[in-house]
Amino acid sequence: MGTILKLENICYGYTDGSYKREILKHLCYEFEEGTFYTILGPSGSGKTTLLSIMAGLDKQEEGKIYYQGEDIDKMGLYKYRRNKIGVVFQSYNLVTYLTGAENILLAMTETDNPIPKNRSELTYALLNMVGIANTKADRMVTHLSGGEQQRIAIARAIAGNVDLIFADEPTGNLDTATEQEIIRLFQMLSERYGKTIIAVTHSNEVSKFSDHRVLLKNGVLNDL
Repeated sequence: MGTILKLENICYGYTDGSYKREILKHLCYEFEEGTFYTILGPSGSGKTTLLSIMAGLDKQEEGKIYYQGEDIDKMGLYKYRRNKIGVVFQSYNLVTYLTGAENILLAMTETDNPIPKNRSELTYALLNMVGIANTKADRMVTHLSGGEQQRIAIARAIAGNVDLIFADEPTGNLDTATEQEIIRLFQMLSERYGKTIIAVTHSNEVSKFSDHRVLLKNGVLNDL
């Protein structure tokens, strides 16, 4: 397996008046293909900030991020977000006036990656893969449970034919049983389909099922 994402001397901080708090301090790390990672850390350690930077939603102050050896700044953050990654949020972030299937179809239009012509068939296949039956796929997402909405959000994240998925507290709003189902889904995507999953979590229960547990503390990442 090769490196899919490399962080090189990443720095980031917040300024409060004359005081600057450094969140990330020359942080370096390499994430391998087809691996499920969880990032843990104390509250306020910068886990979500780091995820936002890795996903191209925020910009580091110093340092470089490489996707499969290419500097994402030179690639262009818009192109990187559009064609290389998917993101799963704690609050699902689905389009609430659409059905589950329509959310997936919309995601397929928002990438330049090759998508098969039979998009409707592929949409239902993706939703079935994550445990959403066709009858529920055609419901408005607001009529589905939190666990079902998160499954749709995961299907949406991979609908653009990407290999790297970021997840920000993906089980934070779910009960224990549903949390376990989402964990198994991430494991399946990694083991069977070779996706790299990088999930920020406060849950040791989630992290113990990942391939690699990483701690963000004092501005740097270290394996646990």
